[in-house]
Amino acid sequence: MFTGIIEEKGTMAGKKINGVSGSLRISASTVLEGTQIGDSIAVNGVCLTVTTMGDGFFTADVMAETLRRSTLGDVAVGGHVNLERAMAAGGRFGGHMVSGHIDGTGTVSSLTKEGNATILRIEAEKRILDLIVEKGSITIDGISLTVASVSEEDFTVSVIPHTGDVTTLMERRVGDRVNLENDVVGKYVQKLLGIAGAAPKQEEQGITMEMLESLAGEF
Repeated sequence: MFTGIIEEKGTMAGKKINGVSGSLRISASTVLEGTQIGDSIAVNGVCLTVTTMGDGFFTADVMAETLRRSTLGDVAVGGHVNLERAMAAGGRFGGHMVSGHIDGTGTVSSLTKEGNATILRIEAEKRILDLIVEKGSITIDGISLTVASVSEEDFTVSVIPHTGDVTTLMERRVGDRVNLENDVVGKYVQKLLGIAGAAPKQEEQGITMEMLESLAGEF
């Protein structure tokens, strides 16, 4: 489990992708402290297992599902990645519950300055947008952010200068893909309400007030 509070920006020091799988070598410092082989580190929001460690780096294997669901295969050698160690028991919970299991990717459609902040607009698939709510939480490349607005085609977040400085978000440009993880609470609610996997008509409706009222009347 992670919190979406990035500890440092690492560097993709090397990658070996053979077909649909491979391994990554990440240069880092802070996240190596107290870390052992077998521990989990979120890399751009993707939970990876440390397979080897050395002076200023760690390696992790990536499988086909990881490359299919995320942008890790797109990161060039020398590019920056957001890093966070798994949350320690008793540690501060500064973000929200993040599993490190990416739901899919979105595409940056605009970056607009607004005072001291930057409004980042991201287009995404309907299945991802259906689980995003205004003022709820979303994880973008491993970063816990508050949703400013959401529509049928996209959503926005407001990025403060500190977040821009300590993460890779302000390195993104229009057209870049980013990893997205929906709030796990919303996914469980959707599953328990029987919406996921329902008939197409129901699935298109998503969670509506009428549905919640009808369910409340059954209890």
